[in-house]
Amino acid sequence: MIRYQVLLAVALVCGQFAPGVAQSAEPDEVRPNVLFLAVDDLRPELGAYGASHMRTPAIDRLAATGVTFVRAYANVPVCGASRASMMTGLRPTRERFLTYFTRVDEDAPGVPTVAGWFRQAGYTTISLGKVLHHSDDAVDSWSEKPWDPQNDSLPGYRKWRNYLVEENIREDMKKDGNVPAYEAPDVDDDAYFDGKVAVRAMEYLQRFAREDEPFFLAVGFVKPHLPFNAPKRYWDLYPEESLPRPVNQPFPESAPQLAWHNWGELRRYAGVPEGDAPVPEDLARTLVQGYRAATSYSDAQVGRVLDELERLDLADNTIVVLWGDHGFSLGEHGLWVKHSPFELANRIPLIVRAPGVEPGVAHGLVESVDIYPTLVELSGLPRPDHLQGEDFTAALHGTDPTPRKAVFTRWQNSDSIRTDRYHYTEWRNRKGAVIGRMLYDRVRDRGEMNNVAENPDYAIVVAELSRALTEHLATLSTS
Repeated sequence: MIRYQVLLAVALVCGQFAPGVAQSAEPDEVRPNVLFLAVDDLRPELGAYGASHMRTPAIDRLAATGVTFVRAYANVPVCGASRASMMTGLRPTRERFLTYFTRVDEDAPGVPTVAGWFRQAGYTTISLGKVLHHSDDAVDSWSEKPWDPQNDSLPGYRKWRNYLVEENIREDMKKDGNVPAYEAPDVDDDAYFDGKVAVRAMEYLQRFAREDEPFFLAVGFVKPHLPFNAPKRYWDLYPEESLPRPVNQPFPESAPQLAWHNWGELRRYAGVPEGDAPVPEDLARTLVQGYRAATSYSDAQVGRVLDELERLDLADNTIVVLWGDHGFSLGEHGLWVKHSPFELANRIPLIVRAPGVEPGVAHGLVESVDIYPTLVELSGLPRPDHLQGEDFTAALHGTDPTPRKAVFTRWQNSDSIRTDRYHYTEWRNRKGAVIGRMLYDRVRDRGEMNNVAENPDYAIVVAELSRALTEHLATLSTS
């Protein structure tokens, strides 16, 4: 870590990447802008990903004009840690990027975030909404103080849950308030935080259209994060009679109990059974409806920002990235929310539109840590030495559709490797001994219901993946 601080200090002293100086471009070269759209808890259940039941026209339009990555993964399935990892281009370890409350300032001090790197190259960098988990984290990344409507002191907007129904607000103000996991008031989009974020983003785009300096605008939308609060018209897109029976599968008998969690994030809400009890089917249907409604609401806000980008004639010279910070479970494996090694908690939507890049679908494996080096490459900036991801511009241009042979994710004391065919996970104790493992053959078992780690037919596969995972972890211990 000291090495990163020294390198950064030298760069600043020498004026190599001083703010306001575009070191990467010739005087007459126009540098691309960056619009980074982060959507909380968004799993790739979208029209663009083949989910015809979803109403996500804005994201689908973006996908039609960009490159859709169908095998993209977050490096850790929890908000704060995932965002810190993506923004720094560093992988999570046993000592870094562990929890919801992760801070870049604490876990990676002195390491420039992707926004900070662009700022040093002369970009105006702005953070709106939920980008990093803490709006006061890594503040030197931004040209202005990060803005989040959650920080406003207006009545009814005092807590991140953002209820609008009066009884829910009153209950939420109590220390141990019993609040519902959803609401559906008949209100305008701007009544909720994400609508306010969209408005502020459009205002900044209008400002940028009047200025000559390139921008890096990061816009973070909270929904579909719990509680599933969205205007009624988005709930109406998913009438209850059209909802499929909730999956709510039992936890796979073959999976180690180490993979189980009690989805405490959901259990804190009113009406959700305590202990280990499953969600009743009627509530499960409502929760699925709420998640989809919140997804469509967030999609609409994405659309407002993209429409403004087009209206202002900024789109042709702007790199647009839409990224989900991790996946989400809606009863599959008997699990809800994130916080697990399973596919649903780690696979994410990732769509990139960039000048000179033809639309398409990329089937190769990519990770969140790959976004930073890719944006640097697309913008013609020098690559910082600390990055642990891989540039996937070749995949964008279709010249190398499979830039990675494997991706790596981790959660608590588990580490996973995913290849084109397999998902393998090991749990290790503090001494490094393997205390649990699971292997899924996703060609034969896409739902990850049959753990074949102890099946003799897969012994060679387990040995090879375990060795590859061990080698990967060894590189992290020295970085």
